[in-house]
Amino acid sequence: MERMRRLRQSKAIRDMVEETRVNKKDLIYPIFVAEGENIKTPVDSMPGVYQYSIDNLDPILKEINDSKISGLLIFGVPKHKDEVGSSAYDDNGITQNAIRYIKSKYPNMIVVADVCLCEYTSHGHCGVVDGDEILNDATLPLLCKMSVSLAKAGADIIAPSDMMDGRVEAIRDSLDHNGFINTPIMAYSAKFASAYYSPFRDAADSCPHFGDRKSYQMNVANGREALREILADDYEGADMLMVKPALAFLDIIAKAKEYTNKPIVTYNVSGEYSMVKAAAQNGWIDEKKIVMENMIGMKRAGADIIITYHALDVAKWLDEEE
Repeated sequence: MERMRRLRQSKAIRDMVEETRVNKKDLIYPIFVAEGENIKTPVDSMPGVYQYSIDNLDPILKEINDSKISGLLIFGVPKHKDEVGSSAYDDNGITQNAIRYIKSKYPNMIVVADVCLCEYTSHGHCGVVDGDEILNDATLPLLCKMSVSLAKAGADIIAPSDMMDGRVEAIRDSLDHNGFINTPIMAYSAKFASAYYSPFRDAADSCPHFGDRKSYQMNVANGREALREILADDYEGADMLMVKPALAFLDIIAKAKEYTNKPIVTYNVSGEYSMVKAAAQNGWIDEKKIVMENMIGMKRAGADIIITYHALDVAKWLDEEE
């Protein structure tokens, strides 16, 4: 008989042989910065998450800095929206100004800048629209302009989430030609057209005004196609490769880990967060235990970096265990 339980008989032994661990440096915390003043607006569908104006950022930035997680992922919520998302690549836009402010306060904090037009377009889609069609090639130059503008503002990492074909290569070329050869790209490579995004669209004010995003985001049923997307972004020059969402796509994370040596990122998205928070508030689950089990699951599947709204809580819980 092989006695597997020998290595489970005490916490000290279990900890010693533990195969998968979550580290604070694995974590990135998303924030939403809204144009205006004196804004700290709760996102009703995401308990504990807020939209902040720049003048109200200091407390949350201090909390992120003190937590010792790796950094933040920034989303802008502009006042002005138009057909081509011009606020996205305005050098004086809300996201650019927020990045400059963050870097002035915390120059060593990693700022990942999401690159997509959906928060900035009047129609809510991630690209240029012609009738009911979202135009791939016409969108690429705008994504490039946005990427360069965000890099100029001080973003450490550019993270295209739009799912237009060829955007990684186009952005890489544009960054290089503008002197940002050392700015990494964290590509949302396998981004599925998921029902788990609904609360995020409340937070970012980015719900499409017609149709859906299934013509550019991935079919949730397609695992092999996800690997094609991941390998394409790898080939085009992405430095990090993302699978989004996380929990329903752990198999894709595991396969991505096998197919590439580049860092694998996963996004523990709004719907995943909100379900846990709602169940915890109703007393149905132990929030800490469930969240940490989810984190371990993502890491065990192969994620090197986890973007999560739980990041600050996880950091506190990890500190308590030391």
